[in-house]
Amino acid sequence: MPKGILAGVEFEIDEDGFIQEPEKWSEAVAEDLAKDESSITPMPPDQWRLVNYIRDYYLQFGVAPPVRMLCKKNDFDLKYVYEMFPKGPAAGACKVAGLPKPTGCV
Repeated sequence: MPKGILAGVEFEIDEDGFIQEPEKWSEAVAEDLAKDESSITPMPPDQWRLVNYIRDYYLQFGVAPPVRMLCKKNDFDLKYVYEMFPKGPAAGACKVAGLPKPTGCV
C-alpha cells in the first residue's frame, strides 16, 4: 500500500488518499488533509465539530455515521456540509477525520 506524509507523520494511504491508520490521526493531520478536502482552511469551529463528531462516532461504532444522523446531530443541513466539504461528508469530511474510505463511497 502506498505511503504518504501528513503533519510530519508517515501513513499508509489508499488510492484515494484515505489514511489506513486512524490511530495516528491528530488535529495537525486533519488540518493537512483539509487543505485538499475543505473549502476553508484553517478549519473553523463548525468544521471541527463535524470532523470530531464523525471521528467519535467511528471510534465508538467502527463505521462512519449515516449522513442524515450527521446532519441532525450537528444541526447542519446537507447543503452546508457540502459548503464546508465540497466533496461531501464521505469523500471529504471522513477523510479529514482520519477514517478509512467509507463503504459505498465512490
